[in-house]
Amino acid sequence: MWQARWRGFSYIKASPPPSTRSRFPLIAVVSVPTKPYEGQKTGTSGLRKKVKVFQQENYLGNWIQALFDSLSTEDYKGSVLILGGDGRYFNREAAQIIIKIAAGNGVAKILVGRDGILSTPAVSAVIRKQKANGGFIMSASHNPGGPDYDWGIKFNYNSGQPAPESITDKIYANTLTISEIKAAEIPDIDLSQIGVVDYGNFSVEVIDPVTDYLKLMESVFDFDLIKSLLSHPEFRFVFDAMHAVTGAYAKPIFVDRLGADPGCVINGVPLEDFGHGHPDPNLTYAKELVDIMNGENAPDLGAASDGDGDRNMILGSHFFVTPSDSVAIIAANAQEAIPYFKDGCKGLARSMPTSGSLDRVAAKMNLPFFEVPTGWKFFGNLMDAGKLSICGEESFGTGSDHIREKDGIWAVLAWLSILAYRNKEKKPGEKLVSVSDIVKEHWAIYGRNFFSRYDYEECESEGANQMIDHLREILAASKPGTKYGNYSLRFADDFTYTDPVDGSVASKQGVRFVFTDGSRIIFRLSGTGSAGATIRIYVEQFEPDASKHDEDAQEALKPLIDLALSLSKLKDFTGREQPTVIT
Repeated sequence: MWQARWRGFSYIKASPPPSTRSRFPLIAVVSVPTKPYEGQKTGTSGLRKKVKVFQQENYLGNWIQALFDSLSTEDYKGSVLILGGDGRYFNREAAQIIIKIAAGNGVAKILVGRDGILSTPAVSAVIRKQKANGGFIMSASHNPGGPDYDWGIKFNYNSGQPAPESITDKIYANTLTISEIKAAEIPDIDLSQIGVVDYGNFSVEVIDPVTDYLKLMESVFDFDLIKSLLSHPEFRFVFDAMHAVTGAYAKPIFVDRLGADPGCVINGVPLEDFGHGHPDPNLTYAKELVDIMNGENAPDLGAASDGDGDRNMILGSHFFVTPSDSVAIIAANAQEAIPYFKDGCKGLARSMPTSGSLDRVAAKMNLPFFEVPTGWKFFGNLMDAGKLSICGEESFGTGSDHIREKDGIWAVLAWLSILAYRNKEKKPGEKLVSVSDIVKEHWAIYGRNFFSRYDYEECESEGANQMIDHLREILAASKPGTKYGNYSLRFADDFTYTDPVDGSVASKQGVRFVFTDGSRIIFRLSGTGSAGATIRIYVEQFEPDASKHDEDAQEALKPLIDLALSLSKLKDFTGREQPTVIT
């Protein structure tokens, strides 16, 4: 009986709204027979596939049960777990499946965001605030949503960080042998009403998605300082939620709490298909915001966040701030402008493909510095060990040790704080210090790292893998001093990282060609897509000469970009003439 209901995702009629505490009899747990599915291997940010894949019989259930089978019983028996997501299509059905399997495996309580909404950074914040044992995040991040697009799931541990590879490897192994799912026969939960429902020794509490996260932001930033900027008659701000999860946070934080003009929030209603858009905050997909910021009478600060709220893009009037520069500038100004860092930073870190601009800040400030593989879990270990305060990835991810995820709203508040601090003495009518002023002053002190990323999305996996194999053959034959056009090789490798905290080793994290002048070319296959392979090419060149800092990045980097395409034979292996996205 129960298995038949499972297949159709329609269990029992929804319980009464849990606006008051309700009690039901002790739950019954049933064993649901199942069979393994191939390909349930967790990537850098969870398991991501097309919605229709997850809608297969027991497909999601298999992964959730495999997770519980991979944890020690003390990690979940009698525990409190958090559940939330970005509001995309299939989240509502998935939430009911996850709640029932959690109950069936002995979890004591689930805290779930109203309507299933919790941004990825908010999940991390709530785990830490509520001292939960972990949490589920229903999201495919910046990937498109809707019946024909993407869905994803990942698990974060008790300090709010993504599960390490030691656990995700076990999950995958268990998906290959799974034969049963343990699930509770309880009604669907009405996720639209805040409150608690008890089912014997199991309970579900629907919580406001913003409350705990907002309290954390109030403890990190000087909200009165930010309010003074947002109320300044000469300052204008616009935030593009891209019809994604931060639409649930933008009005309560920017408008209701900080006093920004209500019109500052665009695309502020979370939609299951993100309004038919691609919720990736970059120069290609956030076109509406880019057009506003490059138009006549542009606002002073523009920002956007992605599907699940952990990425960000920062723009000034007619000025784009690269994510690599953004994290470096936040780090350089944090102690003065952000109260959370008033005693200074413990250390700084970036992902390996991210430009070296943060390295220069760490050196000047005499701070410990770490270069890690792509994936926020590597930062989490350093944070838990007290070694890291601020970090970032070139893929529009920026954050700090206030949580264990990258955080889009946090990055926007950081930029508002820096601008507010730099303009706190300005009177009406005086010219404000702008985003471009701050960036150019930073370049004058530290030099400019010209940086660009070329993304080739949904390439055929076979050709993409052949290209990486080809590059590995080249680096194996390369020696220091080898000439590549006008560039002389310092070293070439396939990046390997040994975690200084737990000694774990992550290998084959990106093919690097590093030249004697500091220029770099890096090639990676991304693990964030749901179909095919995404090839990313990163090119970087350091320029100390301030007279050249205003050059267009694509022009400054053209020789390196041409070398990267020639070296990789990308067109030969993939047939692709142009990248999908240039950053």
